[in-house]
Amino acid sequence: MFGYVTALRQELKIKDFDIYQAYYCGLCRSLKTRHGISGQMTLTYDMTFLAILLSALYEAEKTEETHRCMVHPAKKHRVVQTVYTDYAADMNLLLAYYKAKDDWNDDHSLLKLAFSKMIRRQTSPRRNILAQDFIRYDEKARTVAGLLDELSAREKNNETDLDTMAGIFGKIIAALFEPHKDLWSPSLRKIGFFLGKFIYILDAYEDLEQDRRRGRYNPFLLSEDKEDFDGQIHSMLTMMIAEATKEFEYLPILENAEILRNIMYAGVWQKYYIIREKRLGVQNERSV
Repeated sequence: MFGYVTALRQELKIKDFDIYQAYYCGLCRSLKTRHGISGQMTLTYDMTFLAILLSALYEAEKTEETHRCMVHPAKKHRVVQTVYTDYAADMNLLLAYYKAKDDWNDDHSLLKLAFSKMIRRQTSPRRNILAQDFIRYDEKARTVAGLLDELSAREKNNETDLDTMAGIFGKIIAALFEPHKDLWSPSLRKIGFFLGKFIYILDAYEDLEQDRRRGRYNPFLLSEDKEDFDGQIHSMLTMMIAEATKEFEYLPILENAEILRNIMYAGVWQKYYIIREKRLGVQNERSV
């Protein structure tokens, strides 16, 4: 999910950061076990949030081990895994494949094309990797593919309705946040939907300068010059997170609740402040 849904580490207690890191290592191990090294290359902290959220909500049975890895070979690290770290790994790979494919369509990068083909082999039905009885992966894959195709088609037509574009991506993340059709589905889908809209808006905001220079689509190209544009972006992002956190608070989550709140109330804003500061710095340079 592009590196936006992460924890604000300096605000976490040491024990909570250790748990957060253990789930991250668990997700990394699930990716490697289920999808090989190429799958492991798609690892981000974003899906760690989903793994912790679903594991806590469904009170999933955990396995805890210690392992060395290529990144940290000298010392063993704590690894926490549940059925939902496996699920998050599969959804991480699914999203990464379609993102790489979409990037290839945007800028024809040979590296991204090779990467998308490499991870596509990992999701091939003949490998039987995405087969779990309690989750319909084929249905999710079709949903994500269909929505990304719609998003791509609207981008090619220079769609200017931000709510429509962000809403499509929100539906993609909503699908990933719903492993089961059950009592918690509506809230999980809403959390995913509004987080997805937040991600889409923030990603477009971050890419605005680059997209303008390269002549690529960006929903903000025609509205950037409006009065208080940056303030409006902040307001939109605030509304999206407010809706997501409201739904989160409806869920009966006790375990690791503080980690999840840290991510939703503080962590998601880290990249925004970096992007905003950089953007205002560029604007100041132009005005000199």
